[in-house]
Amino acid sequence: MRNKLIAGVAAGAIAAVGVAIPASAISDTSADLYVLHAVPGLTVDVYVNGELTLDDFEPGDLAGPLDLPADTYTVAITASDAMDDSAPAIGPIDLTLDANMSYTAVAHLDADGAPTASLFTNDLSAIPAGQGKLTVRHTAAAPAVDVLANGAVAFENLSNPDEVKANLPVGTISAAVAATGTTDPVIGPADVTIAEGVNTIVYAWGSLADDNLQLAVQTIDGLHSNPGGVDAGTAGLAADNNNGALIGGLGALAALLALAGFAATRLTAARASK
Repeated sequence: MRNKLIAGVAAGAIAAVGVAIPASAISDTSADLYVLHAVPGLTVDVYVNGELTLDDFEPGDLAGPLDLPADTYTVAITASDAMDDSAPAIGPIDLTLDANMSYTAVAHLDADGAPTASLFTNDLSAIPAGQGKLTVRHTAAAPAVDVLANGAVAFENLSNPDEVKANLPVGTISAAVAATGTTDPVIGPADVTIAEGVNTIVYAWGSLADDNLQLAVQTIDGLHSNPGGVDAGTAGLAADNNNGALIGGLGALAALLALAGFAATRLTAARASK
């Protein structure tokens, strides 16, 4: 499976650069983790088992897939440049990663604007030929929203931190997010490609009150009904990061961010007009 995560403001998008990690790394003893930092204006340090593991993790940073052993981690998140983990902003908490699973962990704002974290389980089920999957996740400080595809409502009344998903024909959708019951976008519109055998995951993040709502788009491919093979994985990283050091740190961060599993799934018949 190939993973990409592209973060952008409103209709804009920033091309990602990546680190390749074999999708075959997921096994009966490990899990695949993808990480998105979606808390505007909050830079944090991450401590795992009392050790500083990730320094100055910034909004918009992302990584994955990370192959992590199934285990339980004691993790705390502190303010950036804290001397130790004695006064964490989140935690400490014991968190468990299950084997043979794929997740995206997101640090984000809750509906009222407080920093929080959620673990989403990525759907790796086979997708019918000629179709791709669209998954939309609400991780923004905003009320319930409707998701628009080509100007029409595709998903209704999506609340933070839930998700909705559906299989759609391949093509390009003009996607936008609007307050529930309206069609005036608060994010977007932005073009989102629905590709065959690909789970395209769109995140709404940021804060409506602070006028910094953004979209992030993650893709996981290799989900064809009859796949001929599995590609390597890539994920967006800041180009100037020390990738080798970051991978280990993000693995720990991913464990931290797994505060809850959200598998709220509404299969709404959502087909973009052609």
